[in-house]
Amino acid sequence: MAEHNQIQPAAIFAVSDASGETAERIVQSALVQFVDAPVSIIRRGQINDAQQVKAVVREAAEKDAPIIHTLVSSDLRALILEQSRLHHVEAVDLMGPVLDRLTNLLKASPLQQPGLLSQLIEARTREIEAVEYAFRHDDGQHPEELDRADIVLVGISRTMKTPTTLYLAYRGWFAANVPIVPEIPMPDELFAVPAERVFCLDMSPSRLVDLRRVRANSLKLPLEPYATLEYARQELTHARQLCIDHGWRRVDVTDKSVEEATREILTLLAISS
Repeated sequence: MAEHNQIQPAAIFAVSDASGETAERIVQSALVQFVDAPVSIIRRGQINDAQQVKAVVREAAEKDAPIIHTLVSSDLRALILEQSRLHHVEAVDLMGPVLDRLTNLLKASPLQQPGLLSQLIEARTREIEAVEYAFRHDDGQHPEELDRADIVLVGISRTMKTPTTLYLAYRGWFAANVPIVPEIPMPDELFAVPAERVFCLDMSPSRLVDLRRVRANSLKLPLEPYATLEYARQELTHARQLCIDHGWRRVDVTDKSVEEATREILTLLAISS
C-alpha cells in the first residue's frame, strides 16, 4: 500500500493588544491569494504586557511560526521585535509603520490605546440602532417597547419632542416620545417606565402659541382652539399635573435650542443615576 505524506498545516500567529480580530482578518485576506494553503491561524489577543509578549514569542518559536501583529504600544512593538530576533521568529508589524507615517503627516502622537477601532464601531452601531428606535417610537408609536428606552420625552404639541428625541438618538441614546393630549389616555406602558427616565418638555404659553400659529398657518389649519392662549394654558396645566402625579421632571424648553434642552435632560439623568 502506498504511503501518502500528509502535509502538516503551517501556523501563523495573529497577535494584538486588543481582540486580535484585525490581525487575523488581514492574514485571512492575504491567504485568499494562496489556493488551498494549509495554514492554521492562531489568534492571541489581549497581549498587553512584557511577560505576555515574551510568552507568545516563545510559543511561536516552538511551532516555528511567524507572528503578524497589530500592537499599538511602541514599547510592546519594540519588545516583540527584540524577542522575535532572539528566538529567530519572523515578526511582521502591521501597525507600527502606519502609525509612524501618520505621526509625521499629522504632526501628532498616537494615543496608543488598544481596541479603539472596536469601540468606535460599537458606538457607531449603537447610534444607528438608537436612530432607528427613535423613528419607530416617535409620537407614541409602539408603546409596548418603551421599556427599552433610556429616555422618554412627553409633552403637548409643539414642545420640541421629536427634534429632541432625534438629537438624543444621534448621540447613542435610545429615546422615545409620547404626546400628551388631554382627551386621549396615555399608554399604560408609559407609567411602567421608571420616573427618572421620563421628562416632560414644558414651555411658556405665549411661546407655545407662537409656534402653534406658525404650524397652523403652514398647514392651513384653523387657529381655534389649537393656537389660542387659553387652550395652550389648559394643556400646559394638564401636562404639569401629570408630572406631579407621576414624578416626572419638567424641562422648560422656552427659547432653548435642542442642544440646550438635551444637555439639561442628560444632566438631570446623570444626577438621578
